[in-house]
Amino acid sequence: QVITERHNLDPSYKPMMGADVASIGARGRLYGNQIRLEGGADTMPGARFWAHLTRLGDEGLPPSGTVGPGGIANGLYGMKLSALDGVDAGLSGVMLLIDGRILGGDAFFYYLGAYSSADGRWKGEMLNQEHTPAKGENPVFGGLEVGIGFSGTCTEDSGELEGIALAGKRSLRLAASLKLMRRA
Repeated sequence: QVITERHNLDPSYKPMMGADVASIGARGRLYGNQIRLEGGADTMPGARFWAHLTRLGDEGLPPSGTVGPGGIANGLYGMKLSALDGVDAGLSGVMLLIDGRILGGDAFFYYLGAYSSADGRWKGEMLNQEHTPAKGENPVFGGLEVGIGFSGTCTEDSGELEGIALAGKRSLRLAASLKLMRRA
């Protein structure tokens, strides 16, 4: 059983399960390195869903960073990202920050990386990879493995950052806000 919770605070955003909080029941089997699940949500009687989970490797990731006094807390964060410099692009997703490691994702991408944090500041690097083809006429990161370096400020339960994303031959400045949803 999985409980979903809204992380996108935009009131015009329609939750996938039809409610801000929903319970999903699922059963599955292991096939090689994949888990295949089938289930349904209490908020959508009769509707079925399928999911394929694949374990991601740690190769190529930077080592975990360090978190000192005044650093950002371990937990699950809702994240909203926007492109800067007049580029009309953005997304919302979730990030798990735990002991200097970043794990996260959204509807089209997953993120893996590392960060260090202390005294109200943090910095890090992430690898952004597409798991589902990005929609739109001109998806900024569509089909590319993207490296992102960032720095910014933090409190115990939030973070602000600015960074540079390198997507192919293009670089893009980004800004993001993170808000703690659950402590780890």
